[in-house]
Amino acid sequence: MTNEESGLGASRRTARQGVGGSPVGSWLTIALAVIAVIIGFLILNNITDDGGSAANTSSVTGGDSEASTPATGPAVSVEVPVTEAAPTTTTIPRVTTGASVIVANANTVGGSAGNMTKTLELAGYTMIDPVNASGPNITDTIVYYDEAQAAAQDVANSVARDLGGVEVLVLPTPAPTESGDLGDAGVLVLLGDTEAGKTLEELSGSSADAGEDVAAAPDPSDGDVPATAPADADLGTPDETDTTDETDTTEG
Repeated sequence: MTNEESGLGASRRTARQGVGGSPVGSWLTIALAVIAVIIGFLILNNITDDGGSAANTSSVTGGDSEASTPATGPAVSVEVPVTEAAPTTTTIPRVTTGASVIVANANTVGGSAGNMTKTLELAGYTMIDPVNASGPNITDTIVYYDEAQAAAQDVANSVARDLGGVEVLVLPTPAPTESGDLGDAGVLVLLGDTEAGKTLEELSGSSADAGEDVAAAPDPSDGDVPATAPADADLGTPDETDTTDETDTTEG
């Protein structure tokens, strides 16, 4: 071998080859490229997963927030009208029929039992001739009613209001009259000094001034309010109308 051949061989030395005759550098490049692709894929996939999780979390959180937060709007003011209840008033009916009324003199005013009998008759009550009381004179009038007569209590209450709101009691036995009974009457007016000789208008007015709710008796027929019974009225015998002064029943 010559020097020329030896030099030519050195200049034409070939690169290293791997298995199968392929160059070692090509395989290494391919391997590195594949590794780079895999690493890039993993990184990209990780980034994508993180982004999706964040989005899902935001969506869920937002949904819960919307569900838990009530919707707000402008305040609506509703005015409900307040209706004041009218005061309730109870009117007690005035009953003048259903039971007869008798007046018994139990005072010191002459002729007062007869006068009150005529006055109550003009006011609408069914009256019986007056009598004398069995006991001593009294100051304030008392109205008694017979429980055996159905309408007697209502009539007695009406008479008591017309007289200015006097006391109403059940009729005792015997009745406080000279005979001890009322005959056919169901109501007894035991006329005392306070109400004797007065009109129903005067009695109702005096009670109203005291603040009591007393029904005034209606005006008699023809619009006249009787101060006393007429002097010529038939009031019975003197001893039936006044126990204190028998001569005063028809005079004055």
